[in-house]
Parts: sequence; structure tokens; C-alpha cells
Amino acid sequence: MNSLLTDAQKAGERVGLKSDKIVINGGKPLRGRVQVRGAKNLVTKAMVASLLGDTPSLLKDVPDISDVQVVKGLLEVHGVRVTQPNPGELLLDPSNVQSAHFAEIDAHAGSSRIPILFCGPLLHQLGEAFIPDLGGCRIGDRPIDFHLDALRAFGAIVDKQPNGIHLKAPNGLHGANIELPYPSVGATEQVLLSAVLAEGVTELKNAAIEPEITDLIMVLQKMGAIISVEPNRVIFIEGVDSLRGYEHRAIFDRNEAASWASAALATEGDIYVEGAKQEELMTFLNIFRKVGGAFDVHEDGIRFYHPGGPLKPVVIETDVHPGFMTDWQQPLVVALTKAEGVSVVHETVYENRFGFTEALNKMGADIVVHKDGLANVTRRVPRRPLEQAAVVTGPTPLHGADVHVPDLRGGFSHLIAALTAEGRSTISNVGIISRGYEHFIEKLEQLGADFSAEG
Repeated sequence: MNSLLTDAQKAGERVGLKSDKIVINGGKPLRGRVQVRGAKNLVTKAMVASLLGDTPSLLKDVPDISDVQVVKGLLEVHGVRVTQPNPGELLLDPSNVQSAHFAEIDAHAGSSRIPILFCGPLLHQLGEAFIPDLGGCRIGDRPIDFHLDALRAFGAIVDKQPNGIHLKAPNGLHGANIELPYPSVGATEQVLLSAVLAEGVTELKNAAIEPEITDLIMVLQKMGAIISVEPNRVIFIEGVDSLRGYEHRAIFDRNEAASWASAALATEGDIYVEGAKQEELMTFLNIFRKVGGAFDVHEDGIRFYHPGGPLKPVVIETDVHPGFMTDWQQPLVVALTKAEGVSVVHETVYENRFGFTEALNKMGADIVVHKDGLANVTRRVPRRPLEQAAVVTGPTPLHGADVHVPDLRGGFSHLIAALTAEGRSTISNVGIISRGYEHFIEKLEQLGADFSAEG
């Protein structure tokens, strides 16, 4: 692969995306049916969990996204044999796990942050692990201190080097009492993947309890782990001597489902999202209905549509589960530009997630970002030091523009904005979107979008 390619172009190439730029003629409602498969935020972690087993694992409903290809490459350089017995399935055989050279890890990782989660499994299997400098979407500071502190608590020795971090566990990993400063999803996954084979009992306080975390716990339990989820975000993990492989069908991608729902609302369309389920989307569905959207829940999916009439302004506070997901607010903000009145979005999870609004303002939106957040006596989510707020005044018709995609969710928001705008828009750097949205170009075609790819 050409080393001069951008991360977005590399991401697109991994899933066969032929162009990193598309031209959209907006103003046409999206109508039709799309399918969502396994959640990016579960599938990639379940792939890492396969390292812990003594026998092969079979993962089903795996989406064809670039982040999956990144983890596949990282597993393969560590000796895991990855095959595809059927479409949407991965068979992961860890019988020949081995150390990998830094250059191989770095080449496959790219800007992904997934390598940090290899630490616990590799420390168990090999006694050492190496991770390069971590990347990811530029939506705010994602310190890995939570991860490293947890690994130290298990007994790992952490050596920060110029090109990355080297970890050793000469005496193995041991159970620990860990309390996270914030219910971080990644840090919770780190503790789970490290504790299941650690000697003794681990108590994790202030854990994340997202549905993808629950699904990962189900994967680990199938492998032979003993994990108890207690009230008040407490998880107990009793270490076992060995784990076996698993067979598991991944939870659906609720972020992708919510994104298509927002696209239906913003374009005044009607999209049936096959695979979406009500339980994991309850908080989103409440806000969707408050804005003025309509939905019908069916056994095999959810129909999202604009029922006609004006959209209504709302106040949103992003939060950890069971709150309103930070990944949901960006696509929904596009629909809020059509609401009659002033909406406020309090972003409490990441401190730099409103960068995508610059392009929306360029397209005619009226969005003011308050970099220090906004105080409000009616707030339910406690204020965080780095939070921000966006005030969206509508309705403001959007017009076409040239837009460069900044990150995964923001990029999908730009797609929605271009689809609802009058006129022509050119969206570049779209390869980033392939990190989390399977076959999004084909799905746009299925929904009747008017666009073309540029070389």
C-alpha cells in the first residue's frame, strides 16, 4: 500500500472504496431499506478477545469496515490465523500466537487505537506487549493513562519509549481493585480483557455499562470467564486458568442505525433499518420523537421517517450509557438545523467534537459553539471541565459546498448535510467514513441518493 496515502485513503482501500471523494446533488429524500450488522465497537474487541482462547473462535455478523481489517492485520502479525468461512463471519485461530515486530504493528495499526487493547491478552500469552503511538479520530484528548494505570495495577511493567510503549509481566498478571476516574468504555474493556486470566479476583468500580460492554462480557463468559455485573457500575471478575474459543453473533451497530435515522429525518425521507432493535436505542428514540421524527418498531428492524410538519428544537446532553451517546449527536445536529427554534447540544464526553459544525455553517447553518460549555439549572448530566455546547438556531436551509471530512461521525454528518442541501456538494476524505459504516456508498445508492464518485 502506498505510504503516501492519507489515513482516510488507506481506510477506504481496505474495504475496496474506489474514490476518496464524492459529489452529491442534494434535496432528494432518502427512501428505502438498509441493513446494519455487528457493532464496530463490539466486533473489533471480540476479535482481540480471541487471543485469550486455547481454541478457535467464530464471530458472526462482522461488518466489512476498515477498522475490522485493521484488527485482522494486527492479529495476523501476531500469529493468529483469520479466515472467512462464510460472508460476515470470521474464524480466528490463536494456536500460534507470537510476538510481532514494531514495524509490523505500526504498519497495520495506522491511526487506530485498537492496539492498546492487545496488551492484556498478549501479556497473558507472551509475557510482553508493544503498542505504537496511538491515533484515532481527532475529536478530543483520549488519554491512555486509564489503560496504563489499570495494567500497572495488574502487575505489568510499563516502559514508555520514543516509538511507543513496551509492557512486560515477568510475574504474570494478578487481580486488582480498580476504580476508573470516568466510566471509560475502552478502559473497561482493557480491565475485562486483562482480568479474565489474571490470578485472583478483580473488582472494577465506575465501569462503563454500554450494550457493547455487556456483549463483550457475554463473549468472555462463553469462553469460560466468570464475570459478575453488580449495581452502581461495579464488575467483579474471577480469574480462571484457561479460556476456550467462542461462537458469537455480534450486537447490532446502534451508532449506524441512529445515523440512518437522522438521515431519514434531515432529508424528509423514510428508511427501514434492518437489524436495529428498540432496547439499545431507547434513549435515542425518545429524542428522535421529541424532534418530530416518527418510527415503527418491527421484529427485524425499525422504520424511521419524517411524518410531515415542522421539526421541534430540543436540548440534548451527551453522556455515558444509558444516556444519549456522543456518537448520536453529530448526525442529529443536521436535522436540528431544520427545527423551528433554538436547540442546545451539551457535549460532555469529548471536548472537541463540534469541529464538524464549521462545514455546516459554511453550508448555511446557524450553529454557535461555546468552547467552555453552558451552565443551565435544568441540567441532568454533571458538568465536566472540558465540555462544550452547540446552540443550533433553525430552520436554516442548507446549500451545497465543498467539504473535507474531519472524523468518522462528523463525516457521516457532512454526508447527511449534503444530501439535504440544495445544490451540489463535493465531499472529500470520505475514506474515514468506511472505518465504521459498512458499504455506505452502496447503501446511499439503495436509498436513491443522487451522487457520483470522483477519482
